[in-house]
Amino acid sequence: MIHVKTKIDRADKDLIAELGTFSAATIHEAQGRKGSLHPAIKPIDRDMKFCGSAFTVKCHPRDNLMLQVAISYAQPGDVLIVSSGDQAAGQFGDVLANACVARGITALVTDGGVRDTREIRELGFPVFSKHVYIEGTVKESLGPINHPLVFGDQVVYPGDVVKGDCDGVVVVRREEVAEAIELSRARDEAEAGYIERYKRGETPLEVSNLTALLEAKGLVVE
Repeated sequence: MIHVKTKIDRADKDLIAELGTFSAATIHEAQGRKGSLHPAIKPIDRDMKFCGSAFTVKCHPRDNLMLQVAISYAQPGDVLIVSSGDQAAGQFGDVLANACVARGITALVTDGGVRDTREIRELGFPVFSKHVYIEGTVKESLGPINHPLVFGDQVVYPGDVVKGDCDGVVVVRREEVAEAIELSRARDEAEAGYIERYKRGETPLEVSNLTALLEAKGLVVE
């Protein structure tokens, strides 16, 4: 078995940057309500956001050996997607966050735990995790890097584009990024139009054309 795959296909950097201008929620809705990671995976600071290429890592529970390997091989712009068996342990802290910044890594997303969150916030490195916990980890077990990963209720492939912000994290297939951009732009434009109509005094029933639907369902208004 090849543990570490270093050659992965990534989306065009300009497309990744353009996709990153849209919110995670917009991208999720625009691409057909797919790609959202488990809602418990949230940023350690609500102002944190990122968009980059998935660099997948599987660690054994309460073990961060392969995370350290991944940081050593990841490329600038990559997002570390770290599966840790949904275990609350501090597998990542300010020392490794500084290593990530030095290597140009964009963000870390884990279903495990992190610590030193105050220092990481001050550093400004985006970290999204399921747990915050002070208990440490060991460095014992090998695992796969840049293999397809079941993570946060999704299958994540190396090179997929991942966007995260205060609302959560969404995954976009590498080959679907350009389409997701166009769909997200159209959704943003449509929503801007809805807002303008609200400002002119229209109601949600009018803007969303809900009157006929409600009548068919038998809505009774006094």
